[in-house]
Amino acid sequence: MEAKNKIRKVIRKHPRRTIVLGFIGVILVGAFILQASFSLRGIDLRFIDSLFTSTSAVCVTGLSTVDTADTFSVFGRTVIAVLIQIGGLGITSIGVITILLAKGKVSVGGERLAKEAFNLSSGKNLRKVLRSIVLTEFVVESVGVIIIFIDMCGRFDPVKAIGVSLFHTVSSFNNAGFDLSGNFRGMIEYHDDVLWVLVTAALIIIGGLGFFVNMEIITKRSFRRFSLHTKIVLSTTAFLIVSGTVLLMITERTSLIGAFFQSVTARTAGFATENIGNYTNAGIIVLIILMFIGASPGSTGGGIKTTTMFVLVKNMKSVALNKTCKAFNRKIPDGIIEKSLVVIGLALSTIILSTLLVSYFEPGFTLKQILTEVVSAYATVGLSTGITPFLSSASKLVLIFTMFIGRVGPLTLITLWYHKNKPEAHYSEESVNIG
Repeated sequence: MEAKNKIRKVIRKHPRRTIVLGFIGVILVGAFILQASFSLRGIDLRFIDSLFTSTSAVCVTGLSTVDTADTFSVFGRTVIAVLIQIGGLGITSIGVITILLAKGKVSVGGERLAKEAFNLSSGKNLRKVLRSIVLTEFVVESVGVIIIFIDMCGRFDPVKAIGVSLFHTVSSFNNAGFDLSGNFRGMIEYHDDVLWVLVTAALIIIGGLGFFVNMEIITKRSFRRFSLHTKIVLSTTAFLIVSGTVLLMITERTSLIGAFFQSVTARTAGFATENIGNYTNAGIIVLIILMFIGASPGSTGGGIKTTTMFVLVKNMKSVALNKTCKAFNRKIPDGIIEKSLVVIGLALSTIILSTLLVSYFEPGFTLKQILTEVVSAYATVGLSTGITPFLSSASKLVLIFTMFIGRVGPLTLITLWYHKNKPEAHYSEESVNIG
C-alpha cells in the first residue's frame, strides 16, 4: 500500500516523468518481443536492430535498419502495428482511456496525465473528450481500412489484402511510415495509384492535424467559429502542403500528384513514392524544411509543429514592423512566443549534436545523407536517402535517442526534474546588444 501511494504521488506531482517512463517501458518491451523467434521469419536479429525498430514504431517514425516485411513474421508485424497505435495515442493516454471506458474513476494523477498527454487546459468533461478521441480514431481508421482494402484486392489475395490494409492504415493515420512492400522498396510501386495516394494522404493529414482540431472541425463546422489554435493549424498546414508541392515540382521535375504526396508525407509520415536518394540538393532542402516543421500539437506527428513556426514568423514580422504580435485579430501571448523560441532552439541543438555524432561515426556518408537521416529521426518522419540499414551500432544509438527526444519533446525532457523553488531575488536590469 505504501509503494502504491508513492507511485500515485509521483504521478500526481510529475506527470511528465510518468509519460517519459511509460514510453521507455513500451519501447523496451517491444524490443524484446520483436527479437523473439516467433516474431521473426527464421532469421536472427541483433538487439540494437529490434530496439531501433521498437523505438521507431513507438515514436511513430518509420526509419528501419531492417526491412519490415522480409524480417518479421505476421505476429511481429502485428506487434509493430500495436506499438505504432500505442505511440500515436501515448501509453499513459491509453491507460486513462481504458479506465474511463470501463466506467472506472480516474485519480487526480490520472487526470493530470491525460491533460499533459493531450495538452488539455483542464480535466473538465475528460470522459467525454477522450471518448470522442477514441471514436474519431476508430471511424477514420475503419474508413481507411475499407478503402485501402478495396484497392489492395487487385494486388493481393483477400487475406493478405486485409492484413496490408490494416497495417497501412494504422501506419498512415499515426504518421508512422512503416510499410510492407519488402526489400526496402518503399511505396514507389504505388506512385501512380491515385486512390491509394489520395486516401493515404488524407489519413496522414487528418492524423497530423491533431485530435482537437479534428473535433473542432466536426463540431463547429465554420472557420469563423474555430479557436485561434485551429485557425493557425489549418492555414499553416494548407500553406505548407501547397508550397511544398510547388517547390518539389520545380526542384525535382516530378508530377503534380507525386509532388503533392511527398509534400504531405515529408512533414509527418515518411512514406516514399519516389527514391529520395536521387533527389537534388534543392529538393532535399525542401524536404528537410518540411520535416523540421512537422505536424501540429496534439497529433501523431513530430517536428517543431506548425503552430511554433507560425508564431515564429508572426513574431519576426511584428518585431520588424514594431507592431503587436497577433493573428486572426487575436494577440499571441508573450509566453507562447518565448516558448516557441525555446522549442526551436532545443530542436536545432539536438539536430546539430546528432548530426555531428553521426558524421563522426559515419565518415563514408555525405552531410546531405546524414542531415536528412537526423532531421527525419528528430521530426519522427521516416524518410531516408537509403543509408539507415548500413549505419553502425553507435549511429543507430544516436538516432534512437534522437527519435525519442523528438517524440516526447526536448522541452519535456529538460523539465523532468524541475521543482518549484523559492522566489528568486529581484535583479537590476541591463541591456545587451543583439544582432
